[in-house]
Order: sequence, then C-alpha cells, then structure tokens
Amino acid sequence: MEVLFATSNQHKVTEVRAILAPLGIAVRSLADFAEPPLEPAEDGATFEENARLKARYYARALGVTCIAEDSGIEVDALGGAPGVYSARYSGEEGPLRDQANNDKLLRELSGVPIERRQARFVCVASVAEPSGQVVAESRGTYEGIIASEPRGAGGFGYDPLLFLPDRGCTSAELSPEEKHARSHRGKAFRQLAAQLAALA
Repeated sequence: MEVLFATSNQHKVTEVRAILAPLGIAVRSLADFAEPPLEPAEDGATFEENARLKARYYARALGVTCIAEDSGIEVDALGGAPGVYSARYSGEEGPLRDQANNDKLLRELSGVPIERRQARFVCVASVAEPSGQVVAESRGTYEGIIASEPRGAGGFGYDPLLFLPDRGCTSAELSPEEKHARSHRGKAFRQLAAQLAALA
C-alpha cells in the first residue's frame, strides 16, 4: 500500500516512515511532488478538525489516498494551551521556531511547581480517499511533565521539555526507536495502520 503523508516537515516524514514501513505501507510526502498544492488554512478548533481538513484537501487536490495529522502539546496548568497552536505558539517562523516556542512555554510556566506541570503530546491522524471521504482516524497521546529547562538533542519541537518520570529523562534524550515505541505519533500511526490493513 502507498499513501501520501501530507506534510513538508521532514522530521515527521522520517518518523512516520519508520513506523509504517515495517507494516508494508510506503509513505510519500509533499516533497515528492514537483508542484504541491498551497497549504490549506488550519483553522479548526481541534486536532481532529485540522487533520480531517488537511487529509480531504490534499486527497482531492492530488487524487491520492492521503494521511494528514495535526499534533501539539497540551499543558494542564495553561488550560490545555498551546494545543492546536503549538507550532505557531511564539509567532516565530523558520529554523528558530522550535527554540522560540520552547522559550515561550517556559516563560508561561515560570513559577508553576513541578507537580502542576502535567502535559501531553497529542496526535490525531486522518486518512481520506481521493474523493475526500475520511475512511480512518486515530488519536495517540504521550504523557509527561514540562521540565524546568530543555534537555537532550534528539527529536524536535517540544521534545526537550517533555520529561518522562518513569525514564528519568526527556523525550529528546530517548533513542529514536524508544521514542517511536511510546510517542503520540507512534501510537496514532500504529492504530491507523491497523485500520488501513482492514480496509485493504
């Protein structure tokens, strides 16, 4: 089976290929198209709404079966923020975005004790057929606590801040294999793969 993963984020493409390839699912990305469509506005209020609108949009535009995901981090002490705004939390774009987002999150949590820093990564993945019909959807979460400072050089996004009490390290300090095994994206895409196999 071959699907399009509708993202230009190469970190996510690498992660998802590593998860789906052993299951016999080949993953193409938007980088494989000479002229991919312009990105749609991600104006949904939930991860589910954003994942569905992207999956439908790219499936129709390119005439292929398409997976799209929306993901982010929810921090309980901030009422679930940054949530769907995780990628654009700081307003920074380009190579400094992850650092700026992490810095802002730490500022927002300044003075909040460690016992109130519960957080989770959330990933919702949707699959749409070329007609635009959504045929599968999954949700995965990855629980932890926001550390007081970034640690680790692995991963991307907020990985250096999500501390995992059972491992005594942050997500950015895990090996890629261990991160895939326990991450929100890993959980969501393994669930999705099982749904896709049932549809095949």
